[in-house]
Amino acid sequence: MVRMRSLFAAVMLASIYSLLMAAIFVVLDAVDVAFTEAAVGAGISTVLMLGTLALTTNREKDPAHKPLLPLLVVTITGAALIYGTLDFPAFGSPDAPVHSELSRRFIEKSGEEIGIPNIVTSVLASYRGYDTLGETTVIFTAGIGVAFILWRQRRRHKRKGGRKT
Repeated sequence: MVRMRSLFAAVMLASIYSLLMAAIFVVLDAVDVAFTEAAVGAGISTVLMLGTLALTTNREKDPAHKPLLPLLVVTITGAALIYGTLDFPAFGSPDAPVHSELSRRFIEKSGEEIGIPNIVTSVLASYRGYDTLGETTVIFTAGIGVAFILWRQRRRHKRKGGRKT
């Protein structure tokens, strides 16, 4: 997908990847994450990217320079992220803090502390309320930003009297 010159094909592959990741999240019993991935990754992102392609060209231009600095930054960032996960407990380990402390408290006390019978809803709406609000704000801001860029691009094309190819 990264090496493709057809931007339409890259958008479609990104959408398929998001849909497959949503299916994997369902298999892993993370239905809330799967729903978000399907709605944002495969849904709105695809629509926004296709809308952008409708206003621009379908083929990527050859880069004017070698992407050495961005590749170096991404490699260093990736190495730092991998290094940061080396002391994590093994995946699914019953000794992990999330399995020994937090989840037990959420299961036992969320009904009486929050008053909502659904545990997932109480966690997302109350315990993680600021996090959920932050995620919603980021998605809303990104959508408004893309809509503004598309509106401005369309206005510019109308002034010039045609569509750019």
